[in-house]
Amino acid sequence: MRKKPKNEKHIIGFLFAICLFLSVFLGGMLFSLKSLHIPDLRTVANYQPQQASVIYDRNGRVVERIFTENRTVVTLSEMNPLLPKAFVAAEDGRFYDHPGLDFISVLRAAINNAREGRRGQGGSTITQQVARSLLLTPEKTYIRKFKEAILAWRIDTMLTKDEILFIYLNQIYLGAGAHGVEAASQVYFGKHASQLNLGEVAILAGLPQAPSRYSPIKHLDRAVARQRYVLNRMAADGYIDAGAARKAYHVEPRVRESKASSDPINGYYLDVVKKQAVELLGVPLQTAGARIYTHLDQGLQAHAVESVAKGVRAVRARNGATGNAPQGALVCMEKKNGNVRALVGGVSFTASPFNRATQAKRPVGSTFKPFVYTAALMEGWQPGSTISDAPITISGGNKGAWQPKNYSGLYHGDTTLQTALVKSYNVASVRLMKKVGVKDVHRLAQSAGITSKMPPDLSLALGAVDVSLLEMTGSYTPFVNSGQFVQSSLISRVEYNGTSIKPQTKRSQVVPAEKAQQMRRMLEKVVSEGTGHRAQVLGAGTGGKTGTSDDNRDAWFIGFNRKYLTGVWVGHDRNQQLGAKENGGRTAVPIWTDFMEHAR
Repeated sequence: MRKKPKNEKHIIGFLFAICLFLSVFLGGMLFSLKSLHIPDLRTVANYQPQQASVIYDRNGRVVERIFTENRTVVTLSEMNPLLPKAFVAAEDGRFYDHPGLDFISVLRAAINNAREGRRGQGGSTITQQVARSLLLTPEKTYIRKFKEAILAWRIDTMLTKDEILFIYLNQIYLGAGAHGVEAASQVYFGKHASQLNLGEVAILAGLPQAPSRYSPIKHLDRAVARQRYVLNRMAADGYIDAGAARKAYHVEPRVRESKASSDPINGYYLDVVKKQAVELLGVPLQTAGARIYTHLDQGLQAHAVESVAKGVRAVRARNGATGNAPQGALVCMEKKNGNVRALVGGVSFTASPFNRATQAKRPVGSTFKPFVYTAALMEGWQPGSTISDAPITISGGNKGAWQPKNYSGLYHGDTTLQTALVKSYNVASVRLMKKVGVKDVHRLAQSAGITSKMPPDLSLALGAVDVSLLEMTGSYTPFVNSGQFVQSSLISRVEYNGTSIKPQTKRSQVVPAEKAQQMRRMLEKVVSEGTGHRAQVLGAGTGGKTGTSDDNRDAWFIGFNRKYLTGVWVGHDRNQQLGAKENGGRTAVPIWTDFMEHAR
């Protein structure tokens, strides 16, 4: 019996069934995808991960990295060209051929897992690793793998292969707290990713599989064994020849030793830099991804730390080792521009991070006297002008009479301004300030950067004002810079969010050049003939001024050579006496001299 031909109703019913099936299928797929909570891919396209802020010294060397996640994003062009190829060879040889999923690798991994009776190999491509790292949790489930596969395919259709590699090489965790190849290059080898040699490239490319197991810091033998595998894969894939692979394998890796959490040499300097950088940017450095370029000279900084520790040990040895040990601080800057090359705020940053170069304000003693004498020069006095050093009684109102005394207890009658400063006569300085006027001295000191509140009386002539070492050292710039005050600076520039920010620094003419030259020559006489004679060994062009506070509690010396201006302070945190014979000349000058022998 012949079948009846399909009529129009049958055709319509058939088409309706197909539409219904497709609707149910697509609806089910959409429902499944919705229930899977597939993440939004915009976070991948707009890749902006947390980055470390990096501090550099004056020579562009990395000094410290500040981070929540230790990462510095670099472009492919900022890496050794072999670095991306090494990761591709080691992790995903068919990366440039597959659409985000490598079905051959998945099949091979499934067969191996079935043979071994465990879920060990996943066959993940680089694109899948990007999807997992940025969008998914690390849980090992089939649902997560399904999501990963969908995302990898979508990422591969949305981004180019180079864009995917860029994200991968900056996102991948490579052990020792390092995220991305630039951070790993710094952690393991102390260099930029662009500076890696082939052997180092291969070691990094061998880390993703098991960063802790193949760590070159903890397990160099395993890292080298893994390195061989990567080099062989690179040669097999044609990225390098066999000869280059053998040569790279036989070069012993120079792995950087892991650094302590605190930097004992540069710690005080970096402490100031971090605070200033936060004020400049207004955001936490741990996630800013800023590049902070400083004026730090690590060689001078190391000598400064050594000189301060050595000098303080000598003070303690002279006065017995009982009680609290004294502390010391040092600041060194270039005269012409105020760039701070070294800053030490104590004997040990590890033991006491309190920064005595910037946070402590102490009586400056006779280091303030140059302002009194410069104010006099600006009013027409000359270095050879006469001033009396005879005893004087100053009416103190409610405080009673004040009779300033010289450090030696002796008086010298009429003397010249130059001699009074060179020998640091207190009484002559008080008499000179009385003639010049307190307000003029205030104005000069303030124009030279002293922000501390100064007393409105003649005690200021003897340094009765508390100032930090950094501020006091910087205030001497007019005396050695043809009368021009230059604000001290630790940061050269900060690169942040594609912009370069330079801290504003003040520069102003506060003393006529001729008068500044007169003061400079007088300060040179302090070294050649006066209280700073222990610095004579440094030769011509050396000058400065000593200072000692009441009861020998603080010892100061601020001095200069042809290039640098350096200040030294020694004292106790609890403001006790250093020793009966300790003063600026005996206590601070030797530290200054020991350091300045290296700063020429």
